[in-house]
Amino acid sequence: MEQAQVYKRIALVVEDDALQRETIVTLLEGSDMDVIQCESGEAAEMVLEHVGGCLTTLLTDVSLAGNMDGIELAQIAHERYPALRIVVISANPRVSRLPDGTQFISKPWSPLELLRQTQMTCH
Repeated sequence: MEQAQVYKRIALVVEDDALQRETIVTLLEGSDMDVIQCESGEAAEMVLEHVGGCLTTLLTDVSLAGNMDGIELAQIAHERYPALRIVVISANPRVSRLPDGTQFISKPWSPLELLRQTQMTCH
């Protein structure tokens, strides 16, 4: 009898603050996710081009290194991969222009809230 293969969920974490990025990566890896990490929207867009169909979650801060912000990245990701779960983080609670279905977490975030938003199934 064949055994079913178990596929790990893969998250793309985009955060320009190294300490915050490492904290998020540690949390997600601890919840049995594989994680790809970037500090700029441009680098994340390249990841989307190469492995976007394998990703289950995009977690991005609004403020990023480079010229692209997290909202623009979220819009690109949503257009290319509508089933991708997208979570945007910001210290500014008045973030607008988020793609439909995008989850929002304000800073400072709690580990439980971050895990809850990234672990939920796509709708």
